[in-house]
Amino acid sequence: MEDDCIMNSKIEAVINLLKDEYPQANCSLIYSSPLELLICTRLSAHCTDARVNLVTPSLFSAFKSVEDFAKADPAEIEKYVKSCGLYKTKSKNIVDMCKKIISCFGGQVPNNQKDLESLPGIGRKSANLILGEIYRKPGIIVDTHFSRATNRLGFHNSKDPLKIEKIMKEIVPEKESIDFCHRLVLHGRVVCKARNPLCDSCTLKNLCNYYRKIQN
Repeated sequence: MEDDCIMNSKIEAVINLLKDEYPQANCSLIYSSPLELLICTRLSAHCTDARVNLVTPSLFSAFKSVEDFAKADPAEIEKYVKSCGLYKTKSKNIVDMCKKIISCFGGQVPNNQKDLESLPGIGRKSANLILGEIYRKPGIIVDTHFSRATNRLGFHNSKDPLKIEKIMKEIVPEKESIDFCHRLVLHGRVVCKARNPLCDSCTLKNLCNYYRKIQN
């Protein structure tokens, strides 16, 4: 691994190149409220964001509020989200998390890590997404695309999401963190793919350890 000075210079260059390549740093999940994003993040586990975006319009049309979801039978939700996989568990989680939001948090999606992670089905990655996207709090969202791209760039050699989050938090400026994550996840989807990455057309190739390796 490179020393801290090199790493800080490198992350600055990566951030700037990604800004040029993807000016709009948007979350790929489509939502119109904190609750909708929370539900989207639960549905996105082991499922593509594109698939989630296909099923949620009808779901959010049928259930318009936290009270609607809390009163629902999970079987009612299942028919809307079946194509997302693990739909029985996800549907029950959605009902239970909405019940807890009403009973413990006054009907509002929590704005801190501990309370978000106390909700059924919500882990650290989802909590970080909610905190960054809704409440604009700094954080690092580690999904498979982010993990793969940052590994190839040479920022870490870990597969542990918590370790990756800690390493990247130390070098990514807080004000850039959420937008950086969105851009790098998009880059991982369209360019830095798991199989057959498009290295020759990658805007980051001159900074990438993986690209350097495959050229030798």
